[in-house]
Amino acid sequence: MRKSVVFNKTYALVLNYSFSLYLGGVVDFKLNYNQMFKKVLIAEDIDTINLGLIDELNKSFDFEIHHAKYCDDAILKCKKAILDNEPYDLLISDLSFMQDHRDCIINSGEELAKAILALQPEIKIIIYSIDDRPQKIKSLLKNPGVNGYICKGRESSKEMISTIKNLQENDTYLSPELVRMLNQEPVYEIQDYDISLLKELSYGHNQDIISENLKAQGIHPSSVSSIEKRINKLKIYFKAKNTVHLISQVKDFGLI
Repeated sequence: MRKSVVFNKTYALVLNYSFSLYLGGVVDFKLNYNQMFKKVLIAEDIDTINLGLIDELNKSFDFEIHHAKYCDDAILKCKKAILDNEPYDLLISDLSFMQDHRDCIINSGEELAKAILALQPEIKIIIYSIDDRPQKIKSLLKNPGVNGYICKGRESSKEMISTIKNLQENDTYLSPELVRMLNQEPVYEIQDYDISLLKELSYGHNQDIISENLKAQGIHPSSVSSIEKRINKLKIYFKAKNTVHLISQVKDFGLI
């Protein structure tokens, strides 16, 4: 079924090209190329980055671009777009948002991505962040399941254009440079269970309370002995001397 869709898109492009030549017009490959993404939302709180990114995207694409400085505003825009039957096709979001006088429910790009995917599972998401920690990137690709990740830097504008073009035909895309960085050293495949366990520890709960809470949430294994073994494995992997050190380590990695 997918091959048929790709063929139809290619065939339509050829028809459009021929028709334009017949009329003696100029073929706008930029417009034809990016029919998949028609409406894009950028969540970024720094004006210079926001405006610079919009300017670069306008040079290469013809889609409609909206932006939001706050995660809560991005969610409201997404909800309104869905109600208007004109949903966004792509979300580009930073990870960190500076807190100010305004009280917000959501203050991070990771939480925003989860909230947007809950509203609109088919949307594609690119994280655009200065955070280049392999653990964090690996975690985001798995949960909530972002489609692309770009580290802000000198070549990030080119990477953004390349990533968007590739995501129009692929579900996930990472630049070759980022793939090499992630493969430089083995990245621990942390599970959702580990995240739940680490969060419980960060709340100051002992193993008995953690066991009860995991059972209540339907998370297994939930026995005290299983929890103790898992915590010890995490301590060994993160080279943590104790539980407090473990929580400090995983927070540095951006896992909780």
